[in-house]
Amino acid sequence: MTIRNATPEDLDLLVSLVDRLELELPKLPYPEDPADVERAKVEQTVSDGIALIAEDDGKAVGFALARYGAHGPAAVYVSDVWVDSSARRNGLGRELMRHVAAAAADREVTHVVLDVDVQNRGALAFYERLGFEEAAKFLRTPLDGLLREQEPAPESIGGLHVQSDDAEAVERVVDVYLPRFLRGASAEIERGREWTVVRVTPFDLDVLRQLGRELSYRYGVTVVFTLEAGAVVRWVIHDQGRMVDEYLSVPEYFGSLPPGDALALRANPTVVARLTGADAARVRATARTADRPGDLPPVADLYAELADLLGLQP
Repeated sequence: MTIRNATPEDLDLLVSLVDRLELELPKLPYPEDPADVERAKVEQTVSDGIALIAEDDGKAVGFALARYGAHGPAAVYVSDVWVDSSARRNGLGRELMRHVAAAAADREVTHVVLDVDVQNRGALAFYERLGFEEAAKFLRTPLDGLLREQEPAPESIGGLHVQSDDAEAVERVVDVYLPRFLRGASAEIERGREWTVVRVTPFDLDVLRQLGRELSYRYGVTVVFTLEAGAVVRWVIHDQGRMVDEYLSVPEYFGSLPPGDALALRANPTVVARLTGADAARVRATARTADRPGDLPPVADLYAELADLLGLQP
């Protein structure tokens, strides 16, 4: 098995290998480059980039193409890597990538970059084994989706639930602190059986959090309970001024998080049961988390069910 640099005489061979690679890739939702454009890209890579062919007894069984400058002067961009099925699982793919890195080392390149379709799980696993890490997300959407009139984003709703039936006393504390947290905001106070509910206009999660902390110094337990962006349910529980539990039904809905932070947004049934009187088994079964809203019950149903579980007024 040998790996060599491609020459202009290999152009037809390389184009045929690219065609074989593309037959194995997930189909894109938009037209691919015409054949003449693809051929021109390969020819340019042979001339100015890195073009490698792996051969076994004179037969081409793999190739790699990489270009300079596509992602800045310090990176080489690998556009194509392919190994024939007959030559896989013997380290040839790794050797092709090592040869790319060796060729790029002479150009003061510090990083190798590439992109992989999320459906191509085999390739993703291969590159991760080589030490590649996700540095950016490549996003796509149909053009007509952006041209259509967009509906307004769903509003966030919810409020602060204070474990007290003395709504007037709660209102006095809110009147003191709310102007400090959000100038021009107003609050509506509603008395329930066990909880007094504070709703702030305009909705502001940070303000609800701060009010929850301050009121918990006086009344023990407070629960910020919200349905946000029409997609996710959250609670934040304070006890004696200390935040003791936070739950978000889709922990990474508003952006990626370190693994530990994502885990911290799962409900703690023991704490919730102790502070709200909810049944711990029901908390465990109902307050689930997921990677996307569609993996959970409809958000309005989840919001109502969790409110009932905690004894709150949604």
